[in-house]
Amino acid sequence: MIDELNTTVPREILAGFTTFISMAYILFVNPSVLGAAGVDKGAVFTATALASAIGCLLMGVLARYPIATAPALGINAFFAYSVVIGMKVPWQTAFAGVFVAALIFLVITIFHLREMIINAIPADLKFAISSGIGLFIAFIGLHDGGLIAANKATVVGLGSFSTPTTWLTIFGLLLTSVLMVMRVPGGIFIGMLATSVLGLLTGLIALPHQLLAPAPSLAPTFGVGIKHIGDINSVQMWVVVLTFLLVTFFDTAGTLVGLAQQAGFMKNNEMPRVGKALMSDSTAMLAGSVLGTSPVGAYVESSAGIAVGGRTGLTAITTGVMFVLGMFFSPLLTVVTPQVTAPALIIVGVLMAQNMAKVAWTKMEIAIPAFLIVLGMPLTYSISDGLALGVITYPITMIAAKRGKEVHPLMYVLFFVFIGFMWILNVNH
Repeated sequence: MIDELNTTVPREILAGFTTFISMAYILFVNPSVLGAAGVDKGAVFTATALASAIGCLLMGVLARYPIATAPALGINAFFAYSVVIGMKVPWQTAFAGVFVAALIFLVITIFHLREMIINAIPADLKFAISSGIGLFIAFIGLHDGGLIAANKATVVGLGSFSTPTTWLTIFGLLLTSVLMVMRVPGGIFIGMLATSVLGLLTGLIALPHQLLAPAPSLAPTFGVGIKHIGDINSVQMWVVVLTFLLVTFFDTAGTLVGLAQQAGFMKNNEMPRVGKALMSDSTAMLAGSVLGTSPVGAYVESSAGIAVGGRTGLTAITTGVMFVLGMFFSPLLTVVTPQVTAPALIIVGVLMAQNMAKVAWTKMEIAIPAFLIVLGMPLTYSISDGLALGVITYPITMIAAKRGKEVHPLMYVLFFVFIGFMWILNVNH
C-alpha cells in the first residue's frame, strides 16, 4: 500500500506528526469553549484527546486515509454559546442532543445515504469545495498569526506589526515559502519547528514549566449524555439535534471531498472507500458524545500532513497515537502557539486553492455556484454555510442554462435540504 502510493513509512509518520501539531490547539480550545457552558474543562481536555484518537485510529485502520478527526470548531461554539448559554439548555441535555445526533448519523451512514450525497456533487463543485476550504484555512492562519484583524470600518484589515508575535508568523511564512519553493521534503514541518525555536529563544513563546502531567479525570462528563437522553422531549431540543446533525454532516462531507481532491484520491468524481471514512467519523462522534465532547468530524488541518506527503492510513494512525500521548504531555503543547501553526495553514491554503484551475469558469452556470462556495467558506467562517450557498444556487443556474436534466436528482433534494438548513440556523441565531 505504502509503495503503491509512492510514499515511505518515515514520511507517513512525519505527516501524521505535522497534522497533529497543526490541530493540537483543539486540546486547549475545546475545553475553553465548552468550559464557557459550565462543563468541567479537565474532563473536556481528556475527552477531546480520546475522541480525536478514536476517530484517527478508525480512519487509519478502516478507511486507510491520511485524514484526522477531532471535535469540530464552530459546532462546539454552537453547543456552548447558542444551545447552553443562549437557549438556556443544561449542558447535560446538550450532550444528550449530541448523542442522539450521532446515533442518527451512524444510521444514515450504514444505509449509505451520506455516500450517495457525496458522490452526487458534481466535479466542478468538488473542486470549488477543496479551493474554498483552502481559502478558509488560510484565512484562519492569517488571523491566528496576527496578519489580519477585525476592523469596524472595513470588516477585516491588516494586523498590527507592532505586536512582536506577528513577526514570528512572518518569519515562519517566509521560511516555509522558501522551503516549499525549493521542494525541501517536510518543508511545512521544518518551518513550524524553526518558528517554535525562534519563539523560545526570543522569549515570545514561554518555556513550559514541566514536561509531563497526568491526564485529568473524565468522571464529570462520562456517560452524562446517555443519562439525560429523556430530556430531549421538546421541539426546541429536536431542532438542536437536527442542527448538530446537519452542520457535522455537511462540514465533514465538504472536508472529506476537499482533502481527497488534494491528495489525488478521487476516481471518476467518486471517493473510494468513502463509506468506511464516513463510518469512522460517525463512530468517533458517538464515542465523543459518551466521553463528553461536542461533535467530532474530519479536520481540514489534515491537509498539512497531506502536503508533507501523507497518503495512507499510517498518517492518521500516527496522529491518533499523538493525541493519546498528548494527554500526558499537555505542558509541552503550549509551545505550539497560533503563530507557529499559522504559516502552515496559509501555505496549505495555497496548495488547496490550486484546484480552482480545474473549475469551468467560462460557463456561468458552473462559475456562479462554484464562486459562492469558494468565497462563501472563508467569509461565513463555515464550510457548511459556504457549501449551502453553492448548492442552493447550482440547480437554479443549471435550469437557467437549459441543463436542468444534467443535474443529479439528489442535488435537487439537497437544494431543499439546504434551504431548510439555512432557515434552522437563522432561527437559532
